[in-house]
Order: sequence, then C-alpha cells, then structure tokens
Amino acid sequence: MKAFLLSLLIALTIFSCSKPSENGLQDVSATEFQKAIQSNASQQVLDVRTPDEFVGGHIAGAISADISSGAFQEVAGSLDKDKAVYVYCLSGGRSSQAAQLLVSMGFKEVYNLGGGILAWNAASLPLSTEEGAHSQQAGMTLAAFETQIKGKKKVIIDYNATWCGPCKTLSPILEAYVKDQKGAVELIKIDVDENPELAKAKNIEAIPYLELYQDGKLTWKNVGLIGREELNKL
Repeated sequence: MKAFLLSLLIALTIFSCSKPSENGLQDVSATEFQKAIQSNASQQVLDVRTPDEFVGGHIAGAISADISSGAFQEVAGSLDKDKAVYVYCLSGGRSSQAAQLLVSMGFKEVYNLGGGILAWNAASLPLSTEEGAHSQQAGMTLAAFETQIKGKKKVIIDYNATWCGPCKTLSPILEAYVKDQKGAVELIKIDVDENPELAKAKNIEAIPYLELYQDGKLTWKNVGLIGREELNKL
C-alpha cells in the first residue's frame, strides 16, 4: 500500500492555483477557505501535516491526517465522498497531493488551501492550539531576526522546512556558494515550521524562500529553487 501511495503521489501534478478543474478539485485563498468551512455545517477539514505540526497550531475543526503516513488513508476512508472536503498543509504542496489523491478515491468536491498555513497566517486568520503544544512553536520574533543580521556585511537567509524537497535540493547549492565566497557571505537557515511567528511577519507563503541582506538592508529575494548561476550574480 505504501509503495502504491508513493507511486501515485509522484505521478500526480500540482493543480494550478485558483482555477476549478473538471474533476471537482479547486485551490482557494485563505479567506475563501475560512468562509467555506465556516458556512459548511458538516465540515470535513483535513490537516495533512505531521502530528507535531498539527499540535503546534491548526485550523479549528480540522482532523489530523498526515499525508506521509497511513493516517491519511485511514481518515480519508472514513469520510463522506458526496460531501465537500477541505485540505491544507504548511505551504500547499502536500495538500495539493492529498487533494488529488482524494479525487482519485472518488471524492466529488475537494478544496485545497493555496499557500497553506503560511497564507493563513499571512492573512492574520486564527489557529487553534491543543493543550500540550510546545511553547517554542512561535519561534523567532521579527525583532530577534533583525538582531541576527545587524552589523553583517552580506548574509543570505534560507527559509526552509525539513519536509520540503526543493529546500533539500537547494541547501547544498547554497552551502557550496557561500563556501566559495571565503567568508564574504554568511548563510543563515531558518525552519518556517519552527518559526511561524517570523514567517507570518514576513508574509512568507511559499518555500524555499531566500533573502539577501547587505549592511542590514534587504537587497534581493527569491521564491523557489534557484541555481548556482543565479547566485553568482548576487
């Protein structure tokens, strides 16, 4: 079953944002997502992040259904296929995969939160925190971040997450680039899962996300995977 699920996930393509498809799957904005689940009395809202992410803060009424484990298949199998299902993750990648899996399972109406919790936080929408959630989940504040770059000549900030494939691809490229600069550039890596307050303050809605600061001022930023050639132009 795991092998089948993995093969199916790889085969699926990411659905284009904000355009309804013929198969009943649609990406929606954070405000549209909130309005839909609030107006729907029979909510079927799936948080497909890990259990730790869920406990750290989730949309009220959501069910934890980790897409990387058997929990997703188990929870999805218990839902009503004739009713709307709403899915989300941190930035929209995992939930896009989950949404397409739901469609393949026969669900007729599936809504994916475009941009995930990052977009939800950027829109200043509320999250529910279960008892026992880790107090450090707020992570670094914007003020604390600013102290990290203060007085530094040139620093690249790499916003990432452990589950993010493109982030893992980008990491060695960044490290090799910084090493070749022989101390002229510093690299700071920030996990957005561990620092949601900072991600919200910066309106980060997708990762990997890079920022370049020179003498404390933001001079360049980039969303998505980037190659060495582009870094060499900085």
